[in-house]
Amino acid sequence: MTQTLAKLGVKPEETVFVSGIGCASRFPYYMETYGFHTIHGRAPAVATGLKLARPELDVWVVTGDGDGLSIGGNHLLHALRRNVGLNILLFNNEIYGLTKGQYSPTSRLGTRSPSSPDGSIDAPLSPGHFALGAGGRFFARAIDTDKVGLGDVLRQAHEFEGAAFTEIFQNCIVYNQDVFASFTDRKTAAEKQLQLKHDEPMLFGTENKKGMRFNPDTFSLEVIDATEYPDQVLVHNETNKVIAQLLLDITSPMALGVIYKNPADSFEQSWYAARGKGLERKRSVADILRKTDTWTVS
Repeated sequence: MTQTLAKLGVKPEETVFVSGIGCASRFPYYMETYGFHTIHGRAPAVATGLKLARPELDVWVVTGDGDGLSIGGNHLLHALRRNVGLNILLFNNEIYGLTKGQYSPTSRLGTRSPSSPDGSIDAPLSPGHFALGAGGRFFARAIDTDKVGLGDVLRQAHEFEGAAFTEIFQNCIVYNQDVFASFTDRKTAAEKQLQLKHDEPMLFGTENKKGMRFNPDTFSLEVIDATEYPDQVLVHNETNKVIAQLLLDITSPMALGVIYKNPADSFEQSWYAARGKGLERKRSVADILRKTDTWTVS
């Protein structure tokens, strides 16, 4: 993050990181910028107020799968649907780390934890589907150890006007070791990761010999031999919400990079543009109190 912001020429005095509660929420302490370490799940709400009061600032929200999608799910939803100009980073390790390993909203079925000793029976929540369902206009994915891929996603998120939501797959070495190893292992990464680029074919595998094709019968994406069917390989269009939803449905390969990006006016832009267009405010609270009947209670 520090290297990405330095490359972007971001001024520390004009940058704020807002976090909630959890392992990821100590993030502001590691940055030489302004920061708020707020309460559980409320970082998007605090950040929204900050962005409205100081729209010229770069405001980042740092949250986790528990903090952001459980107790803070409602606040995150409204920040996305309003398209508030926030850069939202969700560190997903599919577990509650700070409170000693309970299962989280993104934990997989069968996850054994102190709060689910017999295995979780809750269907896991998909951050991507959540974001798009809430009306979010930017969703991306990256791996915590992928310096290049993560840096590129953070750059695009920073450049986006509106709510930019990035899911970062992060390994929890204490309570959920290697939970993402099936696609993060460097030995098999080429076969398990689909690195997306706008207007480029969806290719992956050794020497890009595999590709993704749309199956009209199942209305889903499927893997094909790109050398045999090169004309059927789907080209990524990050402004197409249907393609984004289909990409979120697949897990092998795992779609990484900017999955959906469709700009619109940000909430703060609309809010400032609307100021002064409403009903003229002629009376103050003091005027109302003086004009009406009042009582003294003793």
